[in-house]
Amino acid sequence: MERKNRNHAFDLLCGVCIVRMLVLHIMNFCGHAQDAWWQGVMAWTYYFMCFFFFKSGYFNRGVGGPTGPYLKAKTLRLFVPYLSAGLIGDAIYFSLVPFLVHRYHHPVEPLSWSHIWEEGQFYGNCPVWFLCTFYFTYVAVHFIEKVPRLRYAFFLFPALSWWFSSLGNPLWLGLDNLFMGIFCFYLGHFWHRLMMALDRRRTVLLSLLLVGAFCLLNACTDTCYTMSSNAFKGPLPWLVVSMACALCGLSGLLVALEVPRVPVMDFIGRHSMVYFISHYPILYVYKFVHLSFGRSIYGRYDDVILLIPIVFIICSWLVPFVERIPWLSGRWNNNTPNLCQKPPLSTLPG
Repeated sequence: MERKNRNHAFDLLCGVCIVRMLVLHIMNFCGHAQDAWWQGVMAWTYYFMCFFFFKSGYFNRGVGGPTGPYLKAKTLRLFVPYLSAGLIGDAIYFSLVPFLVHRYHHPVEPLSWSHIWEEGQFYGNCPVWFLCTFYFTYVAVHFIEKVPRLRYAFFLFPALSWWFSSLGNPLWLGLDNLFMGIFCFYLGHFWHRLMMALDRRRTVLLSLLLVGAFCLLNACTDTCYTMSSNAFKGPLPWLVVSMACALCGLSGLLVALEVPRVPVMDFIGRHSMVYFISHYPILYVYKFVHLSFGRSIYGRYDDVILLIPIVFIICSWLVPFVERIPWLSGRWNNNTPNLCQKPPLSTLPG
């Protein structure tokens, strides 16, 4: 039985991030990603993908120990689902391509296998790049912990991702964003330590100050970071400070205020891996089936309105089935936590 004083802040934040991601991809499929109102939403939520790295550092229970068992556990948890979900996505994608070639006499999208090793993406399930970067972030942090005090240089890591971006993102598997992942991981780790040293009132005040600083910086500076493509916009120092203020401020405020459970968001957050690996193939099936009958969904808001409930209903229905498959869910022996695992009870004093 769940204890009454469980803190639901990270369940809520995780669910909101997943909802934002799914709606973003639906907007992309329907050709509305550049609409002015949606660009405004993106400008104020660009750090949401970084939240998962931040959360992992916040709840990290140890990335040390023997290297062999550690790498095996993370490989089973993240890299195996990355490959499995990517290959299943490709299988679905290429099973539909012949119908489009029959109608249009050519694939409707350019094909190049190099995107797999260059960007870490698969045609039918592009978002799985995240699991690849997430896996190598854990690997990198493990070895960083073996060098005394190297973790305290975490604030310098965004400069490395920015440098690779300036070189055209040359790293294979799209790992140019790895250093931003490491930065967010340690940001969450040190923010948790600071919160433990403060009482609830001081945590609320500091979090409000950070949220206010983010709003001011984001309103006054045109900064943005797209993690999937490791794309930076605006001055790097302002971007890093703004992102840190948003991640720390929002999480600290919601944790300290002990927000109540929001059932739908709580469910999505707890089962985020299923939504994450399942939604993109569903979108391709919808898009390609329509194209095979000569109907494009590009530029149509009616398809946006239809796809949002369709995707969430199907992904919710898939939850119990996918979570029984360890090489897809990463839940081996039912002992491995989900991508957005249940956070522990709030331990803030006061």
